[in-house]
Amino acid sequence: MVDVLIIGSGGAGLTAALAAKKEGASVTVVGKTYPTNSQTSMAQGGMNAALGNVGEDDVSSHIADTIKSAHGLCDEYMVRQMCTDAPETIEWLESLGVPFSRLDNGKIGTQTIAQRQMGGASAKRACYAQDYTGLKILHTLYDTCLKEEINFLDEYYLLNLITQDETAKGATFLDIRTGEVKQINAKSVVMATGGYGSLYHGFTTNAYGSTGDGVAAVLRAGGAVSDMEFIQFHPTALKHSCILVSESARGEGGYLVNESGKRFVDELKPRDEVARAIFSQMQEGQRVFLDVRHLGEEKLMELLPQEVVLCKMHEHVDPATDLIPIKPVAHYTMGGIDVDHALEVNGIKGCFAVGECSNAKVHGANRLGGNSLLEITSFGRFAGVNAYKYAMSTSSEPEDDTQRKKDTAAIEALLSQKGHMNFYPYREMLGNIFYEKVGIVRKNDKLQEALNEVISMQGTQKEMGIADKSQTNNQNLIDFLEFQNALLLAPTIISAAIERDESRGAHYKVGFEGEDEAQKKHIVLKWKKEETCK
Repeated sequence: MVDVLIIGSGGAGLTAALAAKKEGASVTVVGKTYPTNSQTSMAQGGMNAALGNVGEDDVSSHIADTIKSAHGLCDEYMVRQMCTDAPETIEWLESLGVPFSRLDNGKIGTQTIAQRQMGGASAKRACYAQDYTGLKILHTLYDTCLKEEINFLDEYYLLNLITQDETAKGATFLDIRTGEVKQINAKSVVMATGGYGSLYHGFTTNAYGSTGDGVAAVLRAGGAVSDMEFIQFHPTALKHSCILVSESARGEGGYLVNESGKRFVDELKPRDEVARAIFSQMQEGQRVFLDVRHLGEEKLMELLPQEVVLCKMHEHVDPATDLIPIKPVAHYTMGGIDVDHALEVNGIKGCFAVGECSNAKVHGANRLGGNSLLEITSFGRFAGVNAYKYAMSTSSEPEDDTQRKKDTAAIEALLSQKGHMNFYPYREMLGNIFYEKVGIVRKNDKLQEALNEVISMQGTQKEMGIADKSQTNNQNLIDFLEFQNALLLAPTIISAAIERDESRGAHYKVGFEGEDEAQKKHIVLKWKKEETCK
């Protein structure tokens, strides 16, 4: 039995692993892919910390910007904890060897780290490593985990949490390489499984696998989820591929223009406002572009080399000479597993959640750009320490293998199913439904249509199956399991969006355009039970 089982091997999971290991815990990190494939690598622009290296800044301004961007729907205690911890977290990352871009200012240590402005920020606060910030942090964390000899189980797909008396006892996994269902017993569990942005399949910057697997597992195990209706749409994704163009492109001075060449929005407003401004232009029949030509090729290659490569590769344009065609797409999920101030899951003792899968209530209705990398590293350490403390205080008695047997039977049934309906067209359909009816601008009648279509799709799901009956390395099987999780979560998002009759942050509803103080609340849902709390 392991002390701390960490499910998810992105930045949040790796940080939690290092913190728990430092405390003296035995740690196992389990991921469905490899750590360097995680969504953290896609965070390009930077990580917020009020260092004041480029102009005046302070922690209180960071706190105020975060609360403002969240439209007040946040826990100020947690926001204060995250923002106050930011400078120390940057210092910790630097001590591990993260290669931040530097200032030639004659100073030393973190005072030399370069900072840029992101949308919604009142200062140049985002510490960056060119436009590879998340990737550099992720690789450094992984290298450090390997040095610390932390145990990794890669290509293990999460099936279900194992619980007894509303207490986490471990989890079951499908070993993708062998096809076996395996059980890992643990004294405490940390969920770090990422968000659910890929419900917007075909209209998201996220990888296909960002289907909320951990969120769905917590829901099935009796835990709570909250604020599921808040999905952030990033203003600038490449028009034809949905590849992210970092906010750093606007932070460095890029313009947003329509096909008439007219700038129509302050590019450094919060993401929800910029995304809606672009959507409005598109509704009027205008094409929208990101213009960074005036920055010059030398500056682009110094500060935004990845963006240049991505634009050439996926959109066949050279940012130094051409306009970049863009559109807003689903990028980040503010809602997720409902947790308390210790990051312990509401409804499951000994289970903690951190990162995008978790709703620690720091992002509220709209995440401030640059706060996601901060959350996963600051709260990642916090979750690791808390999971260790819980593990040291709890019984070491393992749970039986009832859940493993149940999950083994379910997998065997899928592999032996005779006839089946191809689910891939339904995955595409779900993405279209969400982008068109649960998107940037919402209407109650369209949300109800979407809910009806999803319920109908859930009814059809029992007729769906897989064509590949191989036991080993079966991607068709993994895709289907992910689709099942997406379908499970879909109604939680839509029903919360229907209930919220106001416009707040990323949730903008026609007919309810203003913020309603009576609606300033978190919508919390549990399995077959819904409750609202302020």
